[in-house]
Amino acid sequence: MNAPVNGLKNRTWHELKIGDQASIEKRVTARDLFLFAHASGNMNPLNIPHLDVQNEGSTSVVAPSIWIGSLISSVLGNILPGPGTLYRSQNFEFMGRAHVGDLLKISVTLIEKRESPGAVFQTTVSDINGVCIASGTAIVDAPLENVYLGPNELPALLMDEYDHFDRLIAEAKKLDPMPTAVVCPDDAMSLAGAFLAMTEGLIKPILIGSRQKIQTAAEEAQLDISSIELIDIADHKLAAAKAVELVHQQKVTAIMKGNLHSDELLSQVVKKEGGLRTLRRISHVFVLNVASLELPLFITDAAINISPDLPTKVDIIQNAIELARACGIVLPYVAVLSAVETVSFNIPSSMDAAILAKMADRGQITGGLVDGPLAMDNAIDVGAAKTKHLTSPVAGKAQILVVPNLEAGNILAKELTFISHAQPAGLVLGAQVPIMLTSRADNERARLASCALAQLYHAFQLNGYSSFSLSNAKV
Repeated sequence: MNAPVNGLKNRTWHELKIGDQASIEKRVTARDLFLFAHASGNMNPLNIPHLDVQNEGSTSVVAPSIWIGSLISSVLGNILPGPGTLYRSQNFEFMGRAHVGDLLKISVTLIEKRESPGAVFQTTVSDINGVCIASGTAIVDAPLENVYLGPNELPALLMDEYDHFDRLIAEAKKLDPMPTAVVCPDDAMSLAGAFLAMTEGLIKPILIGSRQKIQTAAEEAQLDISSIELIDIADHKLAAAKAVELVHQQKVTAIMKGNLHSDELLSQVVKKEGGLRTLRRISHVFVLNVASLELPLFITDAAINISPDLPTKVDIIQNAIELARACGIVLPYVAVLSAVETVSFNIPSSMDAAILAKMADRGQITGGLVDGPLAMDNAIDVGAAKTKHLTSPVAGKAQILVVPNLEAGNILAKELTFISHAQPAGLVLGAQVPIMLTSRADNERARLASCALAQLYHAFQLNGYSSFSLSNAKV
């Protein structure tokens, strides 16, 4: 007996006959076991995959027996007797184990009809070879009226499916540690982030700031920094200036922000005389690890350029494209955002987006596929793009979101971080060296990921290509 293709139809107690059977097949996945662990609170390490969800975990992991037994309810509740069925009791004997990747067959057979609405089913779970893993008896109240349910999907469940930062950090570790000026790491959080990046082999730090405050922070974080070079400069502005000086002296190839305001650091970077300006406008890129997206999400500019004009947006896009390519995205898809997906004379950002897209078509922006204007929904969601009948290679698949101004970008990035629980990292580009402009609220992992971004970007700038790929896109 099979369930209707487009919905669920039950069998009433009166319609049931001894010997009626139904079955389904279910493959054990790491997602199932992670979800069960969250729902049940069972944290037995034998039942929790240790590898990432995308690779479906380790085949040695044992599926919890009670989870295997729970699969019986999907047959009883969906197929036979179907919608309207209620359990009275269920017993099990477990003869075997199931592992991640195993294909299971779950079967029920009606063996007794009791006084209405009672029914007794033999229940079994077996592997693909027919070896019984679990068997038992279910006593249920069968439905007394026919019920037909149309197609319906469960609400979406957000799980940590993709972890891009782990992959980026792993790639960065293959490179030589980057000499890095860490400016004013005089609190436990910023110092611990730099220390972790050093121990992970990403940076070789030079600490610049108040020796007394940095040592106090080290004691608080229980870190031994005796082997790390420390330049004692208490004033934040002078400490930032020293970091810039070390770049000019070719003693460091990156700068990392510690416990100081961004403008205190950037004011030294953007100085016309003695700063780190290049021919390209300096901009910031947030890189977000969004669990539901197959690739990292890049948002720019949300931290430096308040109301960028058109030439500045060209540099903002080019900077972001190069960072995305450094992160292994061969051909980044760039959505230039506006409030609408059509050009409106009354919305300047839509006009800018159209011009930028055409500039990319003419080779004035290179290395990525640029389109706009696109609204947020149809930039990131294929379904929304189809609903609006957009003909665009970028719509619904964007990896880089170019925002109209700093306010929009900052709100978007922080909404994804604090409401959608995306993991943030960030980098300032367009200067002579990459600058890790982490927030003082960022944790160690965010700082570590930002170091990885700096490593990969620096290598890309030197070599002109990334040594790995996160996508199947082709130039």
